[in-house]
Amino acid sequence: MPGHRPQRSTGAAISAAVGLLEGCSINTGSRILVFTSGPATVGPGMIVESDMGNAIRTHRDLNSGHVANHRKSSEFYKRLSGRLMDASIILDLFACSLDQVGAAELRASVENSGGFMMLGDSFESDQFKKCLRHLFNCDKDGNLKMCFDATIEIVTTKDVKISGALGPCVSLRQKNSSVSNKEIGEGGTNMWKLGTLTNKTCIVFFFQVGDEQKAQPNSAFLIQFITRYRSGNMGIRKRVTTAARRWMGTHSPEIAPGFDQEVAAAVMARLAIHKAEKDFAEDVIRWLDNMLVRFASKFGDYVPEDPSSFRLSSNFSMFPQFMYHLRRSQFIDVFNSSPDETAFFRLMLNREGVVGSLIMIQPTLFQYSFDGPPVPVLLDVCSISSDVILLFDSFFYVVIHYGSKIAQWRKLGYDKDPNHESFRKLLEAPEVDAEQLVAERVPVPKLVKCDQHSSQARILLAKLNPSVTQNSTYKDGSEIIFTDDVSLQVFIEHLMDLAVRG
Repeated sequence: MPGHRPQRSTGAAISAAVGLLEGCSINTGSRILVFTSGPATVGPGMIVESDMGNAIRTHRDLNSGHVANHRKSSEFYKRLSGRLMDASIILDLFACSLDQVGAAELRASVENSGGFMMLGDSFESDQFKKCLRHLFNCDKDGNLKMCFDATIEIVTTKDVKISGALGPCVSLRQKNSSVSNKEIGEGGTNMWKLGTLTNKTCIVFFFQVGDEQKAQPNSAFLIQFITRYRSGNMGIRKRVTTAARRWMGTHSPEIAPGFDQEVAAAVMARLAIHKAEKDFAEDVIRWLDNMLVRFASKFGDYVPEDPSSFRLSSNFSMFPQFMYHLRRSQFIDVFNSSPDETAFFRLMLNREGVVGSLIMIQPTLFQYSFDGPPVPVLLDVCSISSDVILLFDSFFYVVIHYGSKIAQWRKLGYDKDPNHESFRKLLEAPEVDAEQLVAERVPVPKLVKCDQHSSQARILLAKLNPSVTQNSTYKDGSEIIFTDDVSLQVFIEHLMDLAVRG
């Protein structure tokens, strides 16, 4: 009907599918694949009326609380999530539409069951086809590379308490003496349910030290992970992993060398998006800043009240930079994202390993030029130059950015001239590397090719450190970012100033 959206009862369809599987294959492992190209407009899970005069919810609506349909839909899918977990059913969402489809409301059911989520433009796209094929990959024996009905149980020594977990899992609320009263994420238990497991499943577990005074330095403590799951050939497996560590004194010199700043950044990112589900972005950023100041004050070397003396050892030096990029990322700052996109970004961050998480937080940037092989460069606006090509990888986007001179030579067809063979090879190199990045990653990132000063270049500019802005002294040939955000250098200077105050 003109002026109306198609009638879709996505929630009712999913609920009916769950009911069918509950009656015939409980706890043996199964999947429900949802293919949709628009929002639910009728029935349970409805997020917007069919009348096109009613706009679909935005982040501003969510913050203001004027989202009755969103609340009802989210509650419906949270209840559905419990049914999915009880019956060991995985829910996957393939959404191909230029508009929102309700992924924000569906996120709880998809994430808790360990399902797959893909947001794309068309079901005809290579992105969708590759994601669907990946889901049904088989091993050499022809069995699906899927694991179902998984649980993870943790056993600890008495001085270590279990606080909780963040990732694609659900607390089974099974308490014992090892469970801490302080809950983080999915807490209050020593056992978690997972709808599925893959070789990339990554869950963060949090522990609390019971009584530091009773622990003897250099004595051992143990943490044991007991994982049970049903493999692709329906065989039941159990895997036990035991980690032994030593207690250290509060001021032990061995603590600093054992700090992994990359893992710490990935954990902080999960904690931040967990807080962002209930708190405003400004509050989450303030929390990140306070935690970073405390970190710098504790582990930095400095003379009190002298910011110029502040130093961080190599094991800590990158952590403030990670936090700078995290607080500016689409995971916290949702201004340019729809609720569906934000849900997808956070779902992916909450399940990716350290390497993938770091690329999401602080994207990689490589420079291609006539001077030699590609080299990594700073994620800074100063890295943009008219005579180089940049390859940018933010996990969700892979961007090939051509400098203005390179773009002009390409338009003139120099790459087709045998006398300019080196230019042809220069153009090919980032394309080959970009195709490899796209081929190895699922969900498939969007590949964007753009010229300097073009509209698509905004994807790159939005992630770069704004060391040169409209308020800076202009240098001939330099790129400018129009923003009120502080640069990394100013951010670090403020951090040093606050840290040395103790």
